[in-house]
Amino acid sequence: MFGLANALSLFRIAMLPLLGVLAWLGEAGFFLTGLAASLLSDAVDGFVARRSGEVTPLGARLDSLGDLVTFGSLPLFAWWLWPEILRAERVAIAIAVCAYLAPLGVGWLRFGRLTSYHTWAAKGTAVWMGMALFVLFAGGPAWPFHLGVALLVLECAEEIAISCVLPAWQSDVPTLWHALRGAR
Repeated sequence: MFGLANALSLFRIAMLPLLGVLAWLGEAGFFLTGLAASLLSDAVDGFVARRSGEVTPLGARLDSLGDLVTFGSLPLFAWWLWPEILRAERVAIAIAVCAYLAPLGVGWLRFGRLTSYHTWAAKGTAVWMGMALFVLFAGGPAWPFHLGVALLVLECAEEIAISCVLPAWQSDVPTLWHALRGAR
């Protein structure tokens, strides 16, 4: 079934070239608007999938791919638009990148594929980080971003723990507690 939820994930993936062009051209306002639309599609695709009965392994993979390409390209696009902010926040950014990549690497080593846990912590952290990045790029304080990095580290530690306790690859594991309960 290819419904609205999958279309929302594909929208997020398809937004990437446009966001790249906007960043390259220095159109910060339009870029932030496009990024907001992309992140909003990420926030609602899972809800739409659950409400419409469209929860599928394909949908989980599309959502994870959308997250990976969006958050993977964001540092480059941000560098084109706000290099001074990225220089000032280089330590926090390095921690965030390492934290984000660690559970992907563990999942790949453990299962031979990318994880798609969609944990509650990941959803909350993504919402916080989205808002924190808007504040940061709009010239606001950096502390919301720093708090977001700390939340990301905790969320990624949970995903690593989930990969360690699951007996086989599985998508949509809300928490470590769920993984422990299912692994018994």
